[in-house]
Amino acid sequence: MNAPIGVIDSGVGGLTVVRELRKFLPNEPIIYIGDDARCPYGPRPSEEVLEFTMDMVKSLADMGIKMLVIACNTATAIALEEVRHQFDFPVIGVIQPGARAALKASQTSEIAVLGTLGTVKSKAYDQAIHMQQPDATVHSLACPEFVPIVENGEYRSPAAKVIVDQTLQPLHKESFDTVILGCTHYPLLQEHIEEHFQQQKRIISSAVETVADVESILRKQQMLSVSAVEPIFYTTGLKEKFQLIVEDWLSIQKPDVRTIQF
Repeated sequence: MNAPIGVIDSGVGGLTVVRELRKFLPNEPIIYIGDDARCPYGPRPSEEVLEFTMDMVKSLADMGIKMLVIACNTATAIALEEVRHQFDFPVIGVIQPGARAALKASQTSEIAVLGTLGTVKSKAYDQAIHMQQPDATVHSLACPEFVPIVENGEYRSPAAKVIVDQTLQPLHKESFDTVILGCTHYPLLQEHIEEHFQQQKRIISSAVETVADVESILRKQQMLSVSAVEPIFYTTGLKEKFQLIVEDWLSIQKPDVRTIQF
């Protein structure tokens, strides 16, 4: 079934999920929408996040997707169940897979979660982790400056390292062995985060585990595609800036990047 998988995010962060999809499911067509013009979602009221998420999902539904990945932790926390209720295709979020991967990796069941204001406020990771392991300890930290760094394409800069170091200071008084990158933008800062913790913590991105869920559903429902097609990317923001990050992060020369408005 060569219909595309739809992937949505508040901006470029979901490209971390697309990268894993392309690695593990190279034959799957992908249509991506990044809502850069209204990013970040983290500080926004829940009603706005739900509205913006629905804008993207409706557009992808009209394009004939066979499955949706909400590759945004804030949107997953706020809109996942409503999207599942309104649409017939399978819908996967990134929080449950991230929680599952962290619990597999942790030896102490003490986990730090780095997220947006919206994700941390929702306590979605706390709930997902405690549902799987009630005695686990969760330390959540909002990192509101991380998404703008990534969206501006500054994730490799010395300034990014300074902001990461300053933001993560409050975690030094806590005990944990595993860190969840609870926003799909954050893997683009992973080197800085690993360096901050002196390579002493297990760093978990939900992307790999999410793709495992995607593959499992596609197999069960016999929807795997058989012929590779290059992905199509839509952005509500500046096409040129989005294209540069796609080229850098996904190593795609001249990616098909288009603009979309809501």
